[in-house]
Amino acid sequence: MTHGIVVFLGPSCDRSVAGRIVAADYRPPAARGDITSAAAGGARIITLIDGVFFQECAVGHREIIAALSQGIRVIGASSMGALRASELHTLGMEGVGLIYRLYRDGRLVSDDEVALVYDPETYCALSEPLINIRCTLREARNAGIITGTEEQELLASARSLYFPERTYALVCRHAGEKIPGETCQRFLEFARSHAVDQKREDAIAALRRTREVALEAGILKE
Repeated sequence: MTHGIVVFLGPSCDRSVAGRIVAADYRPPAARGDITSAAAGGARIITLIDGVFFQECAVGHREIIAALSQGIRVIGASSMGALRASELHTLGMEGVGLIYRLYRDGRLVSDDEVALVYDPETYCALSEPLINIRCTLREARNAGIITGTEEQELLASARSLYFPERTYALVCRHAGEKIPGETCQRFLEFARSHAVDQKREDAIAALRRTREVALEAGILKE
């Protein structure tokens, strides 16, 4: 284990980028029992970013609470980490980032918001999480690319798709005649260069917070 820090990370952020932010024992997206295993292995800080949703049993609340009761700092953000932190922040789990705050405040409620499919070997995302689509649509509206009504129609289209099918192109296609073809083309061009990856931004914020906590605790040295 590197410095007593364990980070569960998959498609939310490239591991090479993460490693430059904080030295840690980087592990794949967490499943049920992985937090318990990290705690038993001597982790002093556990940062939960990515976790499995549907393939296996998800990270359990009890294992996080057990880690907290042992004095382990548990930080969550971006994906499964944001979900669990929003549910357990009153019990000591620390949440980081916009997605965590939206869940905590009840503005997001479904796991579906952060779900995506990815290559299990490279962790490369193969679909777009709904929260990223939401944020990109908001930016497109702010930039005058789409109207507020078009934003809501495209969001409704995205929400109606099963999460593995969500891509910007399919969202536009699925919207059908509700969105003019030229508007869809303009939005797709915007998304190609200005798409918001909120999950990545929150993951990076959590990694920076992990480093900060580790420095404060003397686990890492400058």
